[in-house]
Amino acid sequence: MVLRRQWWTICTGGLILGYAIVAISAPPGYARTAFGDITQLGLIMLATLVMAANTISSRGQARLFWLLITIGCLLWGTNLAAWTLFEVILRRDVPDPFFGDVILFVHIVPFMAAVALRPHRPQEEQRLYFTTLNFLMLLIWWVFLYTFIVFPDEYVVLNSPVYSRNYDLLYQLESLVLLVALGLLTTNVRGAWKKVYWNLLIAAGVYTWSSQAINAAITRGQYSTGDWYDIPLVASLCWFIFAGLMARDLNPACDSAPPSNSKWLALSPRLAMLAILSLPIMGAWSQFVDTAPPPIRRFRLLVTLTAMLVLGAFVFLRQYLLDRELVRLLEESRKSLENLKRLQTQVVQREKLASLGQLVAGAAHEINNPVAAILGYSELLTANRNLNETQLTMAQKIGQQARRTRDLVSGLLSFAQQTPAEKTLVDLGSLLQRSLQMKMLQLETKGIRVQTAIAAGLPRIWGNANQLMQGFLEILGNAMDALEEVGGGTLWVSANREGDEVVLEFSDSGPGILEPDRVFDPFYTTKPIGRGTGLGLSATYGVVQDHHGQIICHNRAEGGAVFSLRFPAADSKVPVGDTCEELSDPLPAGR
Repeated sequence: MVLRRQWWTICTGGLILGYAIVAISAPPGYARTAFGDITQLGLIMLATLVMAANTISSRGQARLFWLLITIGCLLWGTNLAAWTLFEVILRRDVPDPFFGDVILFVHIVPFMAAVALRPHRPQEEQRLYFTTLNFLMLLIWWVFLYTFIVFPDEYVVLNSPVYSRNYDLLYQLESLVLLVALGLLTTNVRGAWKKVYWNLLIAAGVYTWSSQAINAAITRGQYSTGDWYDIPLVASLCWFIFAGLMARDLNPACDSAPPSNSKWLALSPRLAMLAILSLPIMGAWSQFVDTAPPPIRRFRLLVTLTAMLVLGAFVFLRQYLLDRELVRLLEESRKSLENLKRLQTQVVQREKLASLGQLVAGAAHEINNPVAAILGYSELLTANRNLNETQLTMAQKIGQQARRTRDLVSGLLSFAQQTPAEKTLVDLGSLLQRSLQMKMLQLETKGIRVQTAIAAGLPRIWGNANQLMQGFLEILGNAMDALEEVGGGTLWVSANREGDEVVLEFSDSGPGILEPDRVFDPFYTTKPIGRGTGLGLSATYGVVQDHHGQIICHNRAEGGAVFSLRFPAADSKVPVGDTCEELSDPLPAGR
């Protein structure tokens, strides 16, 4: 809340004022040192807790950002705890060189990794392992610099003045890199994150200035814990806490303001590449130019070779992951393209059906009346005993063609009058078995074997049983005609659940379909003239679409056609016996 920030602002003012009074008025000694160490350690622990709370309350990239900030504060606190251990508990001077300097140097690396994460952007498409690799490579690079520049004069051949100078310069460079990154973010970001970056920039800037002042005072022998050099350090710690509290109140993870594009963001991978390429140069310098003692030169050369091996392994690992990610993206693109083509086909098919439905709705009624009259008069002529054989034959042909025209008009009316029917909960498994039973006698007569795999306990769907059964019968009829052409075969029918959908599949061992993409087009048929109008599957397509399902057709690699239907499962779940009749003689699982 705003009150929380206001309260902390008041506490910060009082704390800095009290610390300044103690630092200026209290004489150097154990009491002032203990006060300074405990105050600084308490503030960094509080900052760590605030950043950890932000980590828990955030999500996505923002959570990883605050986690890295928390790790940086934790390392920082570890260094201050080591100072407190020596100066307050053990009552000894901090040794020189001090192992805590390594921890203090490394603690900025998580801050830089957090800034490089740029959580203000929309949800990052990169995987978590890329972020982890970036952090590890950044950590290894800075550790290498420390080991190459500072460590030899610290532990290989002790040279405290050189060690302190190199440490201060490298630590200052590291801090400046963080400040530059934060500064660039503040100028290229809008919304709540801009305020977060600004406050972190100010806190880091004050800390960098105070750190360099303290290091310079230590070099001159003028520093002791708790004196006035620590006042900016305490202020920076308080400002870090304020930045964390403000971010918690603003909730920048939910900020939808789009960030501005910045060209400098593309420099990070190039800088990483330059850092890796600099390793051979630094190794050559240590071998041929460096004037340090031989042990230091050999140590630096060994460190360079080790860093080259480790970072080289990370580069290969990153390239492998990038290749795998590229393959995944290509596969997703292929699936998206297929889905787009399928959607386009469905849209075109719907347009065809809608246009044709409007066209035939009126024409079919007008054609039906004269066809009925022609059929009636042809039947009267056929019943006339005064006609000779030729005339009787012609009258029968007229009646035959009239009946064919009547069937065509009936199909047109059935196709054109597809309107959303009343829907109830339908058990597709029972409906499918009933459809097979209706066709079973014809299938057996034509030498067609039926194999079924209908899963038990299929979820219901919202639909019209009559329309769905008519569609199933139409698909079964087409499969039966195709298998009849080759003297019989096998028809496979399956029904199962896939996620939130019920999937039905009809496949046969027939000759397949000449043009699967056109099979749902109105009037498309491969049957001989007089045996089909080409409207049955078009009507089935419309029924499936009306039930919010999908129907596709393709040829099997082994031969034969496959019709696949998908229907969304109903949210309501009721027992099967409530809306569907139980079959008195269910179809066997395999025949």
